Amino acid sequence: MLTTRELQDEILRLKKEKNICILVHAYQSHDIWEVADYVGDSYGLSVEAAKTDADTVIMCGVRFMAETVKMLSPEKKVLLANPIAGCPMADQYSGSDLRELKKDYPGYAVVAYINTTSDTKTEADVCVTSSSALKIVKNMPEQDILFMPDPNLGAWVRDMCPEKNIALIKGGCPTHLRVTKLEAELAKKEHPEALLLVHPECRPEVTALADYAGSTTGIMKYAKESDAKEFIIGTEYSIVQHLQFECPDKTFYALSSDLICQNMKMTTLGDVYRSCLGTGGDEILMSDELIAAARKPIDRMIELGG
Repeated sequence: MLTTRELQDEILRLKKEKNICILVHAYQSHDIWEVADYVGDSYGLSVEAAKTDADTVIMCGVRFMAETVKMLSPEKKVLLANPIAGCPMADQYSGSDLRELKKDYPGYAVVAYINTTSDTKTEADVCVTSSSALKIVKNMPEQDILFMPDPNLGAWVRDMCPEKNIALIKGGCPTHLRVTKLEAELAKKEHPEALLLVHPECRPEVTALADYAGSTTGIMKYAKESDAKEFIIGTEYSIVQHLQFECPDKTFYALSSDLICQNMKMTTLGDVYRSCLGTGGDEILMSDELIAAARKPIDRMIELGG
């Protein structure tokens, strides 16, 4: 039997011995954070992995994130720590679904959230992250835009870009969609001194009540740099725990008890250990053709967003 610390020490030893880079999405548990080479949002992690000379990259997150790592580092062996950790939002529209959808919006440029599969990305014109969406849409020369698959992030961008004609479709993050306006109002009433920080994947009526709306890393940065001492966190519950570790002089409250992503919670420290050993994880395999096609909207994202 190994303690958490002993298991972590074994992972740290193995990753050094085997030249492994461990990427950990911010929604993972803190015991996994502590063995990471990089912690952050999905696209940022992929960029960091591409800069390393690691032979193997382990993604502690969900499948579309591991696919993005492979696209940016095709020469590396990429493993998804838990093989069945997926993203319900990413799975809402396949490449063929988007191809059919585009027929209803002739002439529209397709903006695909990074939270989509590699197959879906092949039909998009540009990808965006939650932190870059506003800048990229503003920088696009196209006037007519189909934003998919998250209508809440899309609505937030549309409100900020009234000069653009932005069409939205049905979809979104099931975790953030569960939060209601009533819950946000009650949380603000219960904690009147706290600032409300939310992810724009929340419903527009929830985001409208926020003191700050932004990506997960944006929320954490805001909370750490703010002079305020109390915060209501409107994104995945793990961020409450992480901020408590990083800012022990501040108090953090979860906006809702429903803000838990079951897919993110599937990855365990044991999964990371077995991936390091070579007995676990799922290797991401993609053809050169798929990588090239799915990279195009990502390359345009870099071009428009820096």
